[in-house]
Amino acid sequence: MNDDTHDDGFDGELLEEELRQAATILDPVPAQLRQLAVEAFALHDLDARIAELTFDSVVDAIPVRGATDVPRMLTFRAGEVTVDVEVSAQGLMGQVLPPQQARIDVLGGPQTVTPLSTDDMGRFTSEAPPTGPFALRLRTGGDVVVTEWLRA
Repeated sequence: MNDDTHDDGFDGELLEEELRQAATILDPVPAQLRQLAVEAFALHDLDARIAELTFDSVVDAIPVRGATDVPRMLTFRAGEVTVDVEVSAQGLMGQVLPPQQARIDVLGGPQTVTPLSTDDMGRFTSEAPPTGPFALRLRTGGDVVVTEWLRA
């Protein structure tokens, strides 16, 4: 028997979830505070360079009539390093340029990290598409590069 359910039918987990939903509706976190929290988390690697978003197909591309479920194309740049990323319902794939070995962490929040590795051509894939806000953290040799946070 669940510890939160007593003989009288009281479900503490259900009550907690309902209270969370009520708090979200009645006292939402201000957008500015949420953005500050996301940016602060992105900077927890203080020596990391920030990769600037230089292309986002949602904003910069010309829409194609009748096209549905089109992958989102993103390009980030930090100095000489460029990261091209395609985000779709099937997952995430991309390439680090110039091609190099790198460990890539897909960040999804304070506790969510999906580690990926590049191949010899700098390519990487993940079969799990990001949900909600995400960023990428690249570790190449001694350098750390963190992309801007985006919503999937």
